[in-house]
Amino acid sequence: MGNENKQKEEERSFSIELKSKANLKNITLTDGSRENAVIEGTIGELEHAEFVEDMVLEVQGKKGVLRIDISENEIKRIGKKGTNSQDNSSSKEVN
Repeated sequence: MGNENKQKEEERSFSIELKSKANLKNITLTDGSRENAVIEGTIGELEHAEFVEDMVLEVQGKKGVLRIDISENEIKRIGKKGTNSQDNSSSKEVN
């Protein structure tokens, strides 16, 4: 049970709220032969983006809102890891 709680703490959730079904382009759910799912649409022209409640990135568009359960510190930490790994790979190149 402890492992299950840790996994839930590490997982991130999201929600997409569209003002109209017309803004929804595609939803693909498979019949079980594949595990992936695809949700596509548009939130329209960007109006505002901010962190709310310190743990939710909210991106507001004219046609909808995208919310992702992630903190600003996590984005910065992951960004630094990506930068370091790119720097390391380029420094290993030998011509």
